[in-house]
Amino acid sequence: MVKNDPATDKGEQTRTQIFESALELFREKGFDSTTMQDIAVRAQVVKSAAYYYFPGKEAIIQAYYERVQAEQERLCEEAFAQSKDLRSRLTMAMHSKFELAKNDRKLLGVVFRYTGEPEHPLSCLGHGTAEIRRRSMQVFRNAIAGEKLPKDLQELLPVALWSLQMGLLVMFLYDSSKDQRRTRHLADGALDLTLKLLSLAKLAVLKPVRTKILTLLREANLLNGSGMEMR
Repeated sequence: MVKNDPATDKGEQTRTQIFESALELFREKGFDSTTMQDIAVRAQVVKSAAYYYFPGKEAIIQAYYERVQAEQERLCEEAFAQSKDLRSRLTMAMHSKFELAKNDRKLLGVVFRYTGEPEHPLSCLGHGTAEIRRRSMQVFRNAIAGEKLPKDLQELLPVALWSLQMGLLVMFLYDSSKDQRRTRHLADGALDLTLKLLSLAKLAVLKPVRTKILTLLREANLLNGSGMEMR
């Protein structure tokens, strides 16, 4: 959906200029009120150039989410290399997304707007965001890597934690408390509860329950590793 022009440094500079100009306008005027013409004027390029690099505003938002995801992956990789403590690793995986999005909650909200439109490229459960979802879940897989967990829990836990994070991000958008402390506090409490429940969930006596859950999720096509859309 987004074109790159790696042949020249100028092409990459132009793309970056358009991208940053668009984000400035989205923050100032909002996503809906900003046009591609506005973006071209701010970036000091012709409108056709803006459309060459980004076919529409949705492509710019996709690029923004890609940047946030890439930065989260970088931060978590560094943190995971320094700590083997599961609580610390899960905290980093959960809170890093909040930190990266805290000044752009309106931009983050655009993806939730289209939840009920599976074919929209920005639908958080649609095909257009499948790769971002896969990578988001992978962050949690990396967080639990090295833990002695049953294989079925290794498969279930990242999906459960990603789902928790998505729910908390919705609350994060509406949280008017300073620095969204209510959401962050809830996230910490949920992680504490998760770790307590995890010690029980690992018990062999609960293997039939875990197997049943996995079967149900697979049948619903919710454990394909990259997408949640039902096709």
